[in-house]
This record gives sequence, structure tokens and C-alpha cells, in this order.
Amino acid sequence: MASSLTKGAAEQEKTSPAPGGKTFFGHPRGLAPLFMTEMWERFSYYGMRALLVVYLMAGGPDAKPDSQGGGLAMPEASSYAIYGVYVGMVYLLAMPGGWFGDRVWGPRKTVAVAAGVIMTGHLALAIPGKPTFFAGLALVAIGSGLLKANISTMVGHLYNGPKDPRRDGGFTIFYIGVNVGACAAPLIIGTVGQKVNWHLGFAIAAVGMGLGLLFFLLGTRHLSPTSSVVPKPLTAAERKSTLTKALLWFAAAAVFYGTVAGTGHFTQKWATIPLALLGVIIPITVLTRIKRDKELSETEQTKISGYIWFFVAAAVFWMIFDQAGSTMSSFAEKKTADNIFGLHFPSTWFQSVNPVWVMAIAPIFAFLWLWLARRDREPSTTVKFSMAMVIIGASFFVFAIPMAMASDGTKVSPAWLLMIYMIQTMGELCLSPVGLSLTTKMAPQKYASQMMGVWFLAVTAGDCTMTLLTEAGADLNGTGVILGQAAAATLAGFAVWMSRKRIEGLMGDVR
Repeated sequence: MASSLTKGAAEQEKTSPAPGGKTFFGHPRGLAPLFMTEMWERFSYYGMRALLVVYLMAGGPDAKPDSQGGGLAMPEASSYAIYGVYVGMVYLLAMPGGWFGDRVWGPRKTVAVAAGVIMTGHLALAIPGKPTFFAGLALVAIGSGLLKANISTMVGHLYNGPKDPRRDGGFTIFYIGVNVGACAAPLIIGTVGQKVNWHLGFAIAAVGMGLGLLFFLLGTRHLSPTSSVVPKPLTAAERKSTLTKALLWFAAAAVFYGTVAGTGHFTQKWATIPLALLGVIIPITVLTRIKRDKELSETEQTKISGYIWFFVAAAVFWMIFDQAGSTMSSFAEKKTADNIFGLHFPSTWFQSVNPVWVMAIAPIFAFLWLWLARRDREPSTTVKFSMAMVIIGASFFVFAIPMAMASDGTKVSPAWLLMIYMIQTMGELCLSPVGLSLTTKMAPQKYASQMMGVWFLAVTAGDCTMTLLTEAGADLNGTGVILGQAAAATLAGFAVWMSRKRIEGLMGDVR
């Protein structure tokens, strides 16, 4: 096992382009297929996400009178809860997805299988009916979980270790691919789904993922050989034990929910609340287990202690940020004017605003960090995280203004949402690409792919917390709740900043 890993690491060194060789914007050529795969996967995911809440509400009591028929006619609060759990599960499943990459298939095979599962899920969404809709959501969540952690790990494999100076730049380019797909999706999938046919929109998402799989398969020859290595394969005994436990848990869930449904007590909350609780409990359990792993060196355990600070900050950040697809999506649908200079557009177009801002502002941030680094004045990772928290809090302080303006039924200008998304994007650029790179740097070797799953668990914790608040009766459309979230994020940002010296001490040689 050790010899195969050593060989893989040696071969990885060969993936760096030789002087004068072909590159992808100065980076290893393997970044190109990973860029295209992630772009099309995000196209399919964000296209479906843009439609999700408006589709769930369409035809129901909370829908606009002119909304396209054929939706599931669910109340607004229920739609928010389903959205929160769904997004949370996508990121929760990144953890077992990373485990598959580390222990079963290796990152490369896991990504290929994941893309096929996602495509199948979108095809199920394209078939009318509640059973196929929720089955499709489950398949997309499973496939996205398998793909997310492993494709990010494969980007890290392209570089010569954590100290490769191109590494952060490579993740920034990769992140641009995410936002190209996320930008195009609501404009195409959202328009077709909202204005022509919901299920045709979901079918277009399936086509997008199919294109992503094609680009990945065609570009595998440019990837690092390390991406095909299974770092710690399961033994025969471990395989049998894992399969037995999985079957037992599945059987227990089937019996429990079969009993609940058979006695006529099943409601949506029987699904959303247990899943949301898992989305909060599992991240805490996983971090505790890794921290207490006796196989980790003292240095690795210390870094995990530092990493927990970043994890908690990220959870608070995503708790607010991901409401773009729920609270802010509903606000765009019902309380925001649907035209600019006489041009009318569907509310799903607002879901393209954030990625547009990312593509516009990311190069500025990349230049700014480099310019400051040359003068030895670039903010540390800890300071960037604290900045992100304060900025995301500020975005909801601003959001409270148009919410108050629209309380009497007045529709506010789209400029409000454009500004709020711009503020949130600035916070995102201080946290998300930095967090991805940080995770690959601080991950213990034993948890290489799984640590990317841990990073995504921060999204799960944030989204599932909001689902629990919704199911508990909190009005996410109330200015009090919005201002409370804004204050919590801002205070968390100041807490990280005040503790920056302690956190940086725990990070060891990582900056």
C-alpha cells in the first residue's frame, strides 16, 4: 500500500507542465476537464435549484396568480424546509462521497459514476408526478455528494504539494467554472422551466450533466495518476461490515417509515425534521471523531483544532448565503418588480446574479491578493474568513430595508437584490475558494478526500439549521429574523478576528 502511494505521488510530480509545454492558463492541462465537468455539473444543479422553490409553490396558495400551473402547490414554509433539507443533503453526502474516493473507487472512478447518477436524477425530475420528483431529488443529492469532494481533491492532485504557488490560482480558475455554469443555468433552465414547461427545464439539466460526463471521460488522460489511486482500500472484512451496517440502517428506516405511513401519521415534517437534525448532528460527530483519531500525529490533530474555527464560521456564512434559493427567491417572485427598462424576465433570472458578480469581481480579488502578497500585506486566511462573516451579515442588514418597503404590498426595484447579491459575492470570495484550498492544505493524509466532504458539511449544518428554524415556526420573511441572522454573522466575524492569533498558532505551517 505504501509503495503504491509513493509511486502515485512520484507520478503526480510529472503532471506539472514542463517549461514551454501546453498548459491551461498557466496551469496543468488536467485542470481543463475538471473545469468543464464542474461547470456542467453546476449548470445542472443550479438550474434545478433555481426552479425548486417556485416549482414547489406553483399553483398553491402562496403562488403568484400568473404562475405557470403544474407545480406541487406547497405552502411557502414547506417549500423552504424541503429546499433547505435538499441542499443540506447534497453537501452532507459529500462526506460519504469522499469516503468512497478514499476507500472504494478512488476519486476518478467516483466522479464518473456520480455524473451518471446526477444525470439519471434530472431525468427522473423530468417525469411529472410527486414520486418521480422526490426520487429525482434523492438521486441528484447522492450523485452530487459523490462528485463534489472528489473532483476538488483531483484539482489538488494536479499540483506539487500544498506549497505550490499556483495552487490557490488553480482553485480560483476552477471556481470560475462553477460560476459560469451557475450563471447560465437559471437563464436557460429557469426560463424554460418557469415559462414553457417545468419538466422540460429539468430535462435540460440532465443534458448539461451528460455533457459534463463526456468532457470528463475525454480528458482523463491529462489527470494526475494519483486520482486513480485508492488511498486506503477497504479490506474484505471492512467491506462486509460496512455493507451489513448499511443494510441494517436501511431496513430500520424502512420499517419505521412504513409504520408511520401505514398508520396514517406521515407528514412532510416526518422527513424534513429528522434529516435536518442529522444535518446538524453528523458534522459535529464527524469532526469529533477525526479530532480524537489516535492515528493522527500531534501536528495533524492541532491543525484539526484550528480547522474547527473555520468550519463554524463557514456554517454561519452558508446559513445566510444559501437563502438565495429560498427566502430571496420567494422575495424575487412575489415582492420584486419583474422588469428593468421595460424588459420583463422570470424571477429565476435573479439566481444568475451571484455568479455574474463572481466572474466580475473574482479577477479583481485575485489581483488584489497578489498585489498585497508582493508587498507582504495580504490578509491571512483567518482575517479573510472574518471579513466574509462581517460582509454576509451586512448583506442581510441591507436586505431588511427592501423587506420593510415591501411589507405594504409595494414591489421593490430589482436594484435592491442586485446590490445584496454583490455584497454577498464579496463575502463569498473571501471565504469559499480560500476555504477549499485551506482544506486541502490542512487535511490529514488519512482523510484526504474525506476532508473535502467535511468542508461541505459546513453548508449542511447551516442549511439544516435554517430548516429547523422554519419547521419551528420562524418566519424567514420577517425583518426580525433577518436582522437576527445579520447580527449573528457579524458577531461571529468579530469573534474570529479577535481570536486570529490563537487560530493561526493552531494552523502550524499553513497560511
